[in-house]
Amino acid sequence: MAFLDLDGLRFHVQRLAPGDGGPPAATAVLLHGLLTDSLASHYFTLAPALAAAGVEVLMYDQRGHGRSERPADGYRLDDFVDDLAGLLDRLAPDGPVQLVGNSFGGTVAYGLAARRPDRVAGILAIESEPASPAWAEKLDGILRRAEAELADESALAWVAAERGAHTARLARSAGRLLAGTSLARDIPASTLPTPAELGTIGCPVLAVYGTESDLAEQAARLEALLPRCRSAFVPGQEHSVLVEAPDTVLDLTLAWLREHGARLRGPAARAGQDLHGSLR
Repeated sequence: MAFLDLDGLRFHVQRLAPGDGGPPAATAVLLHGLLTDSLASHYFTLAPALAAAGVEVLMYDQRGHGRSERPADGYRLDDFVDDLAGLLDRLAPDGPVQLVGNSFGGTVAYGLAARRPDRVAGILAIESEPASPAWAEKLDGILRRAEAELADESALAWVAAERGAHTARLARSAGRLLAGTSLARDIPASTLPTPAELGTIGCPVLAVYGTESDLAEQAARLEALLPRCRSAFVPGQEHSVLVEAPDTVLDLTLAWLREHGARLRGPAARAGQDLHGSLR
């Protein structure tokens, strides 16, 4: 475990070197989602296998989440993008990095690519979308409902009974985050990039969706907006693709890295070699 101070906030950061001790085939920065998420969702899915394939992996708990510091305010999208830019400036990976963002983590990745294209070699966005007025309106509704429901002891008891103690602990932590910070109000009030600004994102993008997710319907619009965007669909999955189908997401990630020049190594490197046909 390591901690890094960025602009007065303490962040929990994990860095996995290539498993064979060789030079990195690529650097991947793994970005998690909101509320119940943390870098643990990547640590127990993608991260070890990517490192075993020769990839340098960076991941961190976003502000307010996991073991990172939880300020009372400062949760607009630009704050999260600032954190990512500061992390990359401090750790100085060699050249542009691949950003792998789950849910809100993908939104942060799009934000950095629009602001600092020199830092981003590519984006793999899992069940995610760039910030937009529709995104802000949707997040406003989701966060307001979560704020009310996670303050209700009967709702938390239902989570414990139906989803187990671990999920209940995550829900309680999310409730404390919402009750003790301005996150639920800050994110919907974020400064939003314009379609023209998003259209300048010139790096390759792979957008991964569950076929049963409501986000899947945006695939064609995103491909029209971003000049180098393609889509991949995981059958039978909803929003929790990373957790519910980690092997498929890993295979897609390895295939994506290989396609964009990473000379992967080790047994894990063979995964995903035949998946290019699943990319639209």
